[in-house]
Amino acid sequence: MKTLVEFISEKQADFPYASGELTRLLNDIGIAAKIVNREIKIAGLVDITGYFGQQNIQGEEQKKLDVFANKAFLSAMRHGGMVCAVASEENDEMYSYENAFSQKGKYVVAMDPLDGSSNIEVNVPIGTIFSIYRRISPSGGPGTMEDLLQPGVNQVAAGYVIYGSSTMLVYSTGNGVNGFTLDPSVGIFILSHPDMTFPEEGSIYSINEANYIYFQEGVKKYIKYCQMDDPGTNRPYTTRYIGSLVSDFHRNLIRGGIYIYPGTSKNPNGKLRLLYECNPIGFLAEQAGGKASTGFRRILEITPESLHQRVPFFVGSAEMVEKAEEFMKQYSPED
Repeated sequence: MKTLVEFISEKQADFPYASGELTRLLNDIGIAAKIVNREIKIAGLVDITGYFGQQNIQGEEQKKLDVFANKAFLSAMRHGGMVCAVASEENDEMYSYENAFSQKGKYVVAMDPLDGSSNIEVNVPIGTIFSIYRRISPSGGPGTMEDLLQPGVNQVAAGYVIYGSSTMLVYSTGNGVNGFTLDPSVGIFILSHPDMTFPEEGSIYSINEANYIYFQEGVKKYIKYCQMDDPGTNRPYTTRYIGSLVSDFHRNLIRGGIYIYPGTSKNPNGKLRLLYECNPIGFLAEQAGGKASTGFRRILEITPESLHQRVPFFVGSAEMVEKAEEFMKQYSPED
Protein backbone atom coordinates (compact mmCIF):
# COMPACT_ATOMS: atom_id res chain seq x y z
CA MET A 1 0.00 0.00 0.00
CA LYS A 2 1.32 3.40 -0.99
CA THR A 3 0.55 6.41 1.17
CA LEU A 4 -0.27 9.91 -0.04
CA VAL A 5 3.01 11.26 1.40
CA GLU A 6 5.04 8.55 -0.36
CA PHE A 7 3.21 9.08 -3.64
CA ILE A 8 3.63 12.86 -3.59
CA SER A 9 7.32 12.54 -2.75
CA GLU A 10 7.87 10.13 -5.64
CA LYS A 11 6.13 12.47 -8.05
CA GLN A 12 8.30 15.41 -6.97
CA ALA A 13 10.64 14.51 -9.83
CA ASP A 14 7.93 15.77 -12.22
CA PHE A 15 8.57 19.29 -10.88
CA PRO A 16 12.35 19.79 -10.58
CA TYR A 17 11.86 23.56 -10.36
CA ALA A 18 9.73 23.17 -7.23
CA SER A 19 12.57 21.97 -4.96
CA GLY A 20 10.05 20.23 -2.74
CA GLU A 21 7.73 23.19 -2.08
CA LEU A 22 4.79 21.75 -4.02
CA THR A 23 5.26 18.43 -2.24
CA ARG A 24 5.08 20.13 1.15
CA LEU A 25 2.05 22.20 0.11
CA LEU A 26 0.11 19.11 -0.97
CA ASN A 27 1.04 17.45 2.30
CA ASP A 28 -0.24 20.51 4.21
CA ILE A 29 -3.56 20.26 2.35
CA GLY A 30 -3.76 16.57 3.26
CA ILE A 31 -3.21 17.38 6.94
CA ALA A 32 -5.91 20.08 6.94
CA ALA A 33 -8.30 17.67 5.22
CA LYS A 34 -7.85 15.15 8.03
CA ILE A 35 -8.58 17.84 10.63
CA VAL A 36 -11.75 18.90 8.80
CA ASN A 37 -12.78 15.27 8.36
CA ARG A 38 -12.49 14.70 12.10
CA GLU A 39 -14.82 17.62 12.85
CA ILE A 40 -17.34 16.56 10.21
CA LYS A 41 -17.52 13.05 11.66
CA ILE A 42 -18.42 14.41 15.11
CA ALA A 43 -20.44 17.42 13.92
CA GLY A 44 -23.70 15.96 15.18
CA LEU A 45 -22.24 15.46 18.67
CA VAL A 46 -20.90 18.97 19.23
CA ASP A 47 -22.10 22.50 18.60
CA ILE A 48 -20.65 22.80 15.12
CA THR A 49 -23.68 22.33 12.87
CA GLY A 50 -26.05 25.15 12.03
CA TYR A 51 -25.37 28.72 10.97
CA PHE A 52 -22.46 30.93 11.97
CA GLY A 53 -24.57 34.09 11.79
CA GLN A 54 -22.84 35.79 8.86
CA GLN A 55 -23.10 35.77 5.08
CA ASN A 56 -20.27 35.31 2.58
CA ILE A 57 -19.87 37.53 -0.47
CA GLN A 58 -22.34 35.37 -2.43
CA GLY A 59 -25.03 36.26 0.09
CA GLU A 60 -25.08 32.71 1.43
CA GLU A 61 -25.42 32.03 5.13
CA GLN A 62 -22.14 30.68 6.45
CA LYS A 63 -22.35 27.40 8.32
CA LYS A 64 -20.15 26.86 11.38
CA LEU A 65 -18.35 24.05 9.57
CA ASP A 66 -17.71 26.38 6.59
CA VAL A 67 -15.91 28.78 8.90
CA PHE A 68 -14.03 25.99 10.69
CA ALA A 69 -12.85 24.41 7.43
CA ASN A 70 -11.73 27.78 6.06
CA LYS A 71 -9.65 28.46 9.17
CA ALA A 72 -8.17 24.95 9.15
CA PHE A 73 -6.87 25.21 5.58
CA LEU A 74 -5.65 28.79 6.00
CA SER A 75 -3.80 27.80 9.16
CA ALA A 76 -2.20 24.71 7.60
CA MET A 77 -0.91 26.73 4.65
CA ARG A 78 0.36 29.50 6.93
CA HIS A 79 2.41 27.05 8.95
CA GLY A 80 3.72 25.37 5.80
CA GLY A 81 4.95 28.67 4.38
CA MET A 82 4.61 27.62 0.73
CA VAL A 83 1.64 29.92 -0.01
CA CYS A 84 1.66 33.72 -0.14
CA ALA A 85 -2.06 34.32 -0.83
CA VAL A 86 -5.40 32.50 -0.94
CA ALA A 87 -8.76 33.06 -2.62
CA SER A 88 -11.54 31.39 -0.64
CA GLU A 89 -15.29 31.24 -1.05
CA GLU A 90 -15.57 32.26 2.59
CA ASN A 91 -13.46 35.44 2.27
CA ASP A 92 -14.77 38.48 0.42
CA GLU A 93 -11.26 39.61 -0.53
CA MET A 94 -7.96 37.91 -1.26
CA TYR A 95 -6.37 36.54 1.92
CA SER A 96 -2.70 37.52 1.99
CA TYR A 97 -0.26 36.14 4.55
CA GLU A 98 1.65 38.92 6.27
CA ASN A 99 4.50 36.90 7.78
CA ALA A 100 7.85 37.08 5.96
CA PHE A 101 8.09 33.27 5.75
CA SER A 102 4.87 32.92 3.76
CA GLN A 103 5.62 35.94 1.57
CA LYS A 104 8.54 33.98 0.15
CA GLY A 105 6.14 31.21 -0.88
CA LYS A 106 6.05 30.30 -4.55
CA TYR A 107 2.37 29.46 -4.72
CA VAL A 108 -1.16 30.82 -4.40
CA VAL A 109 -4.24 28.71 -3.69
CA ALA A 110 -7.90 29.11 -4.63
CA MET A 111 -10.31 26.99 -2.62
CA ASP A 112 -13.84 26.19 -1.63
CA PRO A 113 -13.21 24.93 1.92
CA LEU A 114 -16.53 23.12 2.24
CA ASP A 115 -18.48 22.52 -0.94
CA GLY A 116 -22.11 21.46 -0.48
CA SER A 117 -22.31 22.63 3.12
CA SER A 118 -26.09 23.11 2.82
CA ASN A 119 -26.22 19.31 3.05
CA ILE A 120 -24.43 19.07 6.42
CA GLU A 121 -27.54 18.58 8.54
CA VAL A 122 -28.90 15.81 6.31
CA ASN A 123 -25.64 13.80 6.32
CA VAL A 124 -25.02 13.99 2.57
CA PRO A 125 -21.38 13.83 1.32
CA ILE A 126 -19.66 17.21 1.15
CA GLY A 127 -16.18 18.21 0.08
CA THR A 128 -13.24 20.58 -0.29
CA ILE A 129 -11.99 21.86 -3.67
CA PHE A 130 -8.55 23.39 -4.19
CA SER A 131 -6.47 24.82 -7.01
CA ILE A 132 -2.76 25.70 -6.97
CA TYR A 133 -0.90 28.23 -9.13
CA ARG A 134 2.69 29.44 -9.20
CA ARG A 135 2.80 33.09 -8.17
CA ILE A 136 3.60 35.74 -10.78
CA SER A 137 4.65 38.54 -8.44
CA PRO A 138 8.22 38.73 -7.06
CA SER A 139 8.97 36.55 -4.04
CA GLY A 140 9.40 38.30 -0.72
CA GLY A 141 6.28 40.45 -0.84
CA PRO A 142 2.57 39.88 -0.35
CA GLY A 143 0.63 37.97 -2.98
CA THR A 144 -1.34 39.97 -5.55
CA MET A 145 -4.63 39.69 -7.39
CA GLU A 146 -2.61 39.05 -10.55
CA ASP A 147 -1.24 35.91 -8.89
CA LEU A 148 -4.74 34.55 -8.37
CA LEU A 149 -6.56 35.74 -11.50
CA GLN A 150 -4.82 33.31 -13.82
CA PRO A 151 -6.56 31.10 -16.40
CA GLY A 152 -7.06 27.49 -15.42
CA VAL A 153 -4.47 26.26 -17.93
CA ASN A 154 -1.83 27.72 -15.57
CA GLN A 155 -2.76 25.42 -12.68
CA VAL A 156 0.13 23.30 -11.43
CA ALA A 157 -2.15 21.12 -9.32
CA ALA A 158 -5.81 20.78 -8.35
CA GLY A 159 -7.94 18.40 -6.39
CA TYR A 160 -10.79 17.77 -4.03
CA VAL A 161 -11.55 15.93 -0.82
CA ILE A 162 -14.87 14.14 -0.46
CA TYR A 163 -16.11 13.50 3.07
CA GLY A 164 -18.55 10.62 2.73
CA SER A 165 -18.95 7.01 3.83
CA SER A 166 -15.20 7.00 3.30
CA THR A 167 -13.02 10.09 2.96
CA MET A 168 -11.04 10.45 -0.25
CA LEU A 169 -8.50 12.95 -1.55
CA VAL A 170 -8.31 13.10 -5.36
CA TYR A 171 -5.71 15.27 -7.05
CA SER A 172 -3.64 15.85 -10.17
CA THR A 173 -0.40 17.66 -10.91
CA GLY A 174 -0.96 17.45 -14.65
CA ASN A 175 0.07 13.81 -15.05
CA GLY A 176 -3.21 11.96 -14.57
CA VAL A 177 -5.60 11.74 -11.62
CA ASN A 178 -5.10 9.62 -8.51
CA GLY A 179 -7.38 8.99 -5.54
CA PHE A 180 -6.44 8.24 -1.94
CA THR A 181 -8.77 6.85 0.72
CA LEU A 182 -8.29 7.78 4.37
CA ASP A 183 -7.68 4.78 6.64
CA PRO A 184 -9.30 6.07 9.86
CA SER A 185 -7.57 3.46 12.01
CA VAL A 186 -4.15 5.01 11.37
CA GLY A 187 -5.08 8.43 9.96
CA ILE A 188 -3.25 7.93 6.66
CA PHE A 189 -4.40 8.46 3.06
CA ILE A 190 -3.74 5.28 1.04
CA LEU A 191 -3.61 5.10 -2.77
CA SER A 192 -6.86 3.35 -3.64
CA HIS A 193 -7.79 4.69 -7.11
CA PRO A 194 -4.68 4.99 -9.32
CA ASP A 195 -4.94 6.57 -12.77
CA MET A 196 -8.60 7.56 -12.58
CA THR A 197 -10.28 8.10 -15.95
CA PHE A 198 -13.83 8.61 -17.17
CA PRO A 199 -15.44 5.49 -18.68
CA GLU A 200 -15.68 5.80 -22.47
CA GLU A 201 -19.48 5.81 -22.35
CA GLY A 202 -21.35 7.65 -19.62
CA SER A 203 -24.94 6.99 -18.61
CA ILE A 204 -25.66 9.59 -15.89
CA TYR A 205 -26.71 13.21 -16.21
CA SER A 206 -26.65 15.46 -13.15
CA ILE A 207 -28.61 18.70 -13.16
CA ASN A 208 -31.09 20.43 -10.88
CA GLU A 209 -34.22 19.92 -12.97
CA ALA A 210 -36.25 21.99 -10.52
CA ASN A 211 -34.90 24.96 -12.50
CA TYR A 212 -36.08 23.52 -15.83
CA ILE A 213 -38.40 26.41 -16.70
CA TYR A 214 -35.47 28.84 -16.35
CA PHE A 215 -33.06 26.85 -18.55
CA GLN A 216 -31.97 27.91 -22.01
CA GLU A 217 -33.54 26.00 -24.89
CA GLY A 218 -30.30 24.15 -25.62
CA VAL A 219 -30.22 22.73 -22.09
CA LYS A 220 -33.89 21.71 -22.28
CA LYS A 221 -33.31 19.93 -25.59
CA TYR A 222 -30.27 18.12 -24.20
CA ILE A 223 -32.24 16.91 -21.16
CA LYS A 224 -34.91 15.49 -23.49
CA TYR A 225 -32.14 13.82 -25.50
CA CYS A 226 -30.82 12.22 -22.29
CA GLN A 227 -34.30 10.91 -21.45
CA MET A 228 -35.00 9.51 -24.91
CA ASP A 229 -35.12 5.72 -25.30
CA ASP A 230 -32.73 4.87 -28.11
CA PRO A 231 -32.32 1.11 -28.78
CA GLY A 232 -28.73 0.11 -29.42
CA THR A 233 -27.37 2.87 -27.18
CA ASN A 234 -27.16 3.36 -23.41
CA ARG A 235 -30.01 5.88 -23.48
CA PRO A 236 -32.16 6.77 -21.69
CA TYR A 237 -29.59 7.99 -19.22
CA THR A 238 -30.11 7.88 -15.46
CA THR A 239 -30.51 11.16 -13.62
CA ARG A 240 -28.57 11.56 -10.37
CA TYR A 241 -28.21 14.88 -8.56
CA ILE A 242 -26.87 15.33 -5.02
CA GLY A 243 -26.43 19.10 -4.96
CA SER A 244 -22.76 18.98 -4.02
CA LEU A 245 -20.37 19.57 -6.95
CA VAL A 246 -17.67 17.34 -5.45
CA SER A 247 -20.09 14.46 -4.83
CA ASP A 248 -21.77 14.67 -8.23
CA PHE A 249 -18.46 14.97 -10.09
CA HIS A 250 -16.85 12.15 -8.10
CA ARG A 251 -19.69 9.75 -8.90
CA ASN A 252 -19.65 10.66 -12.59
CA LEU A 253 -15.86 10.31 -12.77
CA ILE A 254 -16.12 6.74 -11.53
CA ARG A 255 -19.29 5.68 -13.37
CA GLY A 256 -19.32 7.99 -16.39
CA GLY A 257 -21.62 10.96 -16.72
CA ILE A 258 -22.08 14.69 -17.14
CA TYR A 259 -22.71 17.41 -14.55
CA ILE A 260 -24.40 20.61 -15.67
CA TYR A 261 -25.00 23.87 -13.83
CA PRO A 262 -26.04 26.13 -16.70
CA GLY A 263 -26.90 29.76 -16.92
CA THR A 264 -30.60 30.48 -16.44
CA SER A 265 -32.95 33.36 -17.03
CA LYS A 266 -32.54 34.19 -13.32
CA ASN A 267 -28.77 33.67 -13.22
CA PRO A 268 -27.32 34.03 -16.75
CA ASN A 269 -23.82 33.13 -15.56
CA GLY A 270 -24.94 30.19 -13.45
CA LYS A 271 -23.95 29.95 -9.79
CA LEU A 272 -20.63 28.11 -9.73
CA ARG A 273 -17.43 30.10 -9.27
CA LEU A 274 -14.76 29.92 -11.97
CA LEU A 275 -11.66 30.31 -9.82
CA TYR A 276 -12.15 27.76 -7.05
CA GLU A 277 -14.86 25.43 -8.36
CA CYS A 278 -14.91 25.21 -12.16
CA ASN A 279 -11.18 25.57 -12.84
CA PRO A 280 -9.96 22.86 -10.45
CA ILE A 281 -12.77 20.45 -11.35
CA GLY A 282 -12.22 21.22 -15.03
CA PHE A 283 -8.49 20.53 -14.65
CA LEU A 284 -9.22 17.15 -13.08
CA ALA A 285 -11.79 16.34 -15.76
CA GLU A 286 -9.33 16.93 -18.58
CA GLN A 287 -6.61 14.96 -16.81
CA ALA A 288 -9.08 12.07 -16.53
CA GLY A 289 -9.91 12.16 -20.25
CA GLY A 290 -13.07 14.24 -19.85
CA LYS A 291 -14.04 17.76 -20.80
CA ALA A 292 -15.11 20.98 -19.07
CA SER A 293 -16.93 23.77 -20.85
CA THR A 294 -19.26 26.74 -20.47
CA GLY A 295 -21.37 25.09 -23.16
CA PHE A 296 -19.43 27.06 -25.77
CA ARG A 297 -15.81 27.36 -24.73
CA ARG A 298 -13.15 25.54 -22.73
CA ILE A 299 -13.32 26.48 -19.05
CA LEU A 300 -9.56 26.44 -18.52
CA GLU A 301 -8.95 29.11 -21.18
CA ILE A 302 -11.06 31.78 -19.43
CA THR A 303 -9.03 34.50 -17.69
CA PRO A 304 -10.84 35.36 -14.42
CA GLU A 305 -11.84 38.98 -13.94
CA SER A 306 -12.70 38.73 -10.24
CA LEU A 307 -12.22 36.31 -7.34
CA HIS A 308 -15.86 35.22 -7.20
CA GLN A 309 -16.73 35.29 -10.91
CA ARG A 310 -19.45 32.84 -11.93
CA VAL A 311 -19.71 30.82 -15.15
CA PRO A 312 -22.04 28.17 -16.61
CA PHE A 313 -20.50 24.72 -16.20
CA PHE A 314 -20.71 21.51 -18.26
CA VAL A 315 -18.24 18.85 -17.10
CA GLY A 316 -17.81 15.12 -17.41
CA SER A 317 -17.32 12.39 -20.00
CA ALA A 318 -15.98 14.01 -23.18
CA GLU A 319 -18.61 12.67 -25.61
CA MET A 320 -21.47 13.74 -23.34
CA VAL A 321 -20.12 17.28 -22.93
CA GLU A 322 -19.55 17.57 -26.68
CA LYS A 323 -23.12 16.45 -27.37
CA ALA A 324 -24.44 19.05 -24.89
CA GLU A 325 -22.34 21.71 -26.64
CA GLU A 326 -23.95 20.73 -29.95
CA PHE A 327 -27.40 21.37 -28.49
CA MET A 328 -26.29 24.68 -27.00
CA LYS A 329 -24.83 25.91 -30.29
CA GLN A 330 -27.90 24.83 -32.24
CA TYR A 331 -30.67 26.02 -29.92
CA SER A 332 -29.05 28.65 -27.67
CA PRO A 333 -26.24 30.25 -29.69
CA GLU A 334 -24.13 32.91 -28.02
CA ASP A 335 -24.90 36.51 -28.98
